[in-house]
Parts: sequence; C-alpha cells; structure tokens
Amino acid sequence: MQKRILGKSGLEVSALGLGCMGLSFGYGPATDKKDAVDLIRTAYEKGVNFFDTAEVYGPYTNEELLGEALEPFRKDVIIATKFGFITGKTTSGLDSTAKNIRAVAEASLKRLRTDVIDLFYQHRVDPNVPIEEVAGTVKELIKEGKVKHFGLSEAGVKTIRKAHAVQPVTALQSEYSIWWREPEQEILPVLEELGIGFVPFSPLGRGFLTGKIDANTTFDKTDFRNNVPRFSEENRKANQALVDLLGKMAKDRNATPAQIALAWLLAQKPWIVPIPGTTKLHRLEENIGSTDVVLGAADLKEINAAFSRINVQGSRYNEETQKMIDR
Repeated sequence: MQKRILGKSGLEVSALGLGCMGLSFGYGPATDKKDAVDLIRTAYEKGVNFFDTAEVYGPYTNEELLGEALEPFRKDVIIATKFGFITGKTTSGLDSTAKNIRAVAEASLKRLRTDVIDLFYQHRVDPNVPIEEVAGTVKELIKEGKVKHFGLSEAGVKTIRKAHAVQPVTALQSEYSIWWREPEQEILPVLEELGIGFVPFSPLGRGFLTGKIDANTTFDKTDFRNNVPRFSEENRKANQALVDLLGKMAKDRNATPAQIALAWLLAQKPWIVPIPGTTKLHRLEENIGSTDVVLGAADLKEINAAFSRINVQGSRYNEETQKMIDR
C-alpha cells in the first residue's frame, strides 16, 4: 500500500488506516477476541500500518486488543490512542488536566504493550482546561520519550491554532465523508496552512455509505446509532437517494460504493488518511481495495456536482454528544 505523510510532521503512515473502535465498542457486542486479532493482523499483512484506538473504547479492552495483536510487529506499525475523559468513560465527562493526561499515558502504554505512543490525541476539547496547558503536558511527554506526536480530535480552528503554537499538532481526527463535508469550510484550509495532517473517522458514514443499511435495518440494542438522529428510520429513508447515487457511480467505475467513498476522500488532499473500521475480513479487503481506485478531476467534478444536489437529513450526533464538539 502507498504511504502518506501527515502534514509536515514527517509521520509516515499507510494511505488507509484501521479504526479499531467497532471491534470492542459502539456497534453492538464486541467481536470475538481471536477473530479481532486475526482481522488486525490481516490488515497489517495487507499493508495497513496505522491503527487507531482509545482508552474509552471498551473502556480499555480495545487498547488491550491492539497491544496483543500488534506486539509481534510493534516496530513496524503506528499506534494512535486518545485521552480526555474521566475514568475512561464517555458518559463521565471530560478531563484533560495534566494529572489525567499523564495517568492515561502510563496506563495506555501498559495496555498497548509498548514503551511509546506514536500519536496521542486529545479525544475531545475540554473547556475547563486551556488548550495551551494540554499541549504543554503532551510536549513534556514527548520530551520524556513516552509520546512521539500530538493530535486533536473534533477541535475547532481557534483551538487548533492555540495548541499548535505550543506543541506542533501532527494530525486532527474528525468526521469527514461525502455526507459530512463541514470540515471543508474552515478546518481543511487551516490544516493546510499549518501543515497538519487530517485523519477522517467514519469515512463511510458509520456504515451507511456502504449501501448495506436502509430504512428497514435493525441495529443491536447496544449500537450507538440508535441514538443518532441521522440514523432514525425516517432519515435513513430520506438519505437513501445519496446511497443510490453512490451505487450508480460505483457501478460505472467497476467499484463498490464504499470504495468510491474512500477514494473520494483520498483524492481531496495528499495528507488525508481515512481510518474506516470493520469487523469483517471481506469488508477489510474491500476497503483496502479503495487505494487502487483513482478518481481524476472529471470524476471528482461529476461526483461533487451530483452530491451537491442532495440535502442530507439528520444531525450526526444527539444533543448531549453535540455539546462536546469544539467550535
């Protein structure tokens, strides 16, 4: 697989990473451990060297899973994890105090079976702790050799600039896809200006852009999409036009909807590295195949023109979660 460099940081990663959250958390029951280890190792064998996790995925079990799965080839992979919640639970509130950042770093190092965290993201911006202090704490961890790179997630432009002035930000991780293009307005120009890489999560619209979800789909009771307005039955029905269009464009290009969605992202900027997640080997192979799909200027113009005529229905988060998004 081709490699990409996240901004001006020099951090080289595979053009496509693997988002590992869904193996342990968020989309229903956790994947069988052996199957999950096999999937992660298969991703590595097929050229993926960039793996994304967080202490809250489980909590803790996802980091432990990656630690075990990647231990045999730890020196050949880049592991990203995150800090920023109280007791590792998204429902407990935010905590980006220096004490908590350091505690999370030490615990994550043990769970990941490593002596350094390649990329350490602030999971959500904490309004109670100045971002300069957060960046300063991570800067100290970098000097101590416990962390290599600093990242932010779902941060706004003001926060990005303030943090970057204290400790260069290697990457921003936020949602971005054909059906969520808000980052194009302010975020992407600032990242380009500052030389910061972009790591889009949910590049397949939490599964919707694969074409395998429709208005009749039933989610497991523990699946967080049950609480996402965009995934209400009514909105799924309304948004089906987008998936139908993606399917048509994929068929015309001898690809799948997921591959077109990922190829579109890869074509936006050379410093964008999507991290689609999956629990299935055939989906992993399909996603990796997107790196061989080349969309030219004419393709992108056609896709953008077609999608601009579709108004996506539903918010991407519920009200409570939306409050944690930095502006």
